[in-house]
Amino acid sequence: MGLLVQKFGGTSVGCIDRIEAVADKVAAHREKGDEIIVVLSAMSGETNRLTALAKSIVDYPEPREMDVLLATGEQVTIALLCIALRKRGIGSRSFTGAQAQIVTTDAHTKARIRSINEGPILSELGKGNVAVVAGFQGVDELENITTLGRGGSDTTAVALAAAVKADECQIYTDVKGVYTTDPRMVKDARLLDSITFEEMLELASLGAKVLQIRAVEFAGKHRVPVRVLSSFEEGNGTLISFEMEKKMEDPKITGIAFEGDEAKLTVSGVPDVPGVAHRVIGPVSGAGIEVDVIVQNAAADGSNDITFTVKRGESERAKQILLDQQEVIQARNIDLDKEIGKVSVVGVGMRSHAGIASKMFEAIANEGINIQLITTSEIKISIVIEEKYLELAVRTLHDAFGLGDPN
Repeated sequence: MGLLVQKFGGTSVGCIDRIEAVADKVAAHREKGDEIIVVLSAMSGETNRLTALAKSIVDYPEPREMDVLLATGEQVTIALLCIALRKRGIGSRSFTGAQAQIVTTDAHTKARIRSINEGPILSELGKGNVAVVAGFQGVDELENITTLGRGGSDTTAVALAAAVKADECQIYTDVKGVYTTDPRMVKDARLLDSITFEEMLELASLGAKVLQIRAVEFAGKHRVPVRVLSSFEEGNGTLISFEMEKKMEDPKITGIAFEGDEAKLTVSGVPDVPGVAHRVIGPVSGAGIEVDVIVQNAAADGSNDITFTVKRGESERAKQILLDQQEVIQARNIDLDKEIGKVSVVGVGMRSHAGIASKMFEAIANEGINIQLITTSEIKISIVIEEKYLELAVRTLHDAFGLGDPN
């Protein structure tokens, strides 16, 4: 028996049959005596459909009204699940973000959770009922509907688990858990029994799509145990844990993440003087464009080259910002390369094992792949390469570090 928060994503509630299957799963846990809070996403594809409707009217719909529109997707699924649960004789009540008293910032379409009043939900559990909460949404202090951005239902689930002090937050998705890398790319990718929050945070930030990075950050900060499981297959999934000491003795590399949606900007010939990096990066970051890998090289002639990566979809805008500032930053050239990808190896065991970088670079070199940029942290090494070699690099490194499933 325990208090569980169970989150089901869009593919898990994509049709009535899938919603009935979720109801069966919730019913099975209720029979064991568990108290259950369910957090649901909209049906798979629904957010895209609603967005397309709005954009068929205007190219840039007003963010407040977009939140009102997009929040309806989750309201459909929470109502349908409650209907399915009651058909099974299980008491339940649906809660919109407002009814669950999830208070957020007023940043429409990308709000952040400020507080949750757990009282109404705990009251429902006290009646022996299942609380079914709309993920992805809340209200600001003026009671305007807000949404948390793509993947925000994960954050809703983790935040609720923290608020009610749940024994575990279970994220049900379309994969069996967290793998050493994407099993669609590497057939012998291994399902991990456990992973540390630190490793999961790195993997999420580096391209792994299993969990939203904000949800991982929130879980780590509030020490919420999180388990990733499949909605479609039975299994224990992957537990995201705090057992750092044990993991230090585990294999050095836990997983490999990759991203192909990258672009590289090189600003050449800027003066090699204090503050030049800020003059180059500042305007780009100030426009809300996330800058990732940054490398600065000083030349013998007193000039400097600054290279950095951004998301490919933001790259043209970033280049135009730099072109507008070219005279101010005194740049000789501004070049954009959209045909790059990033591959990263991650593992807390790297702290106590030498030679990881050497092994990584040797494996990549043996395949004739040129490394363009390198960045590191205590538990990760990332390299930027030509995108056409991305899959080869992932498979090569997965083999080099022995991450495959022995079965």
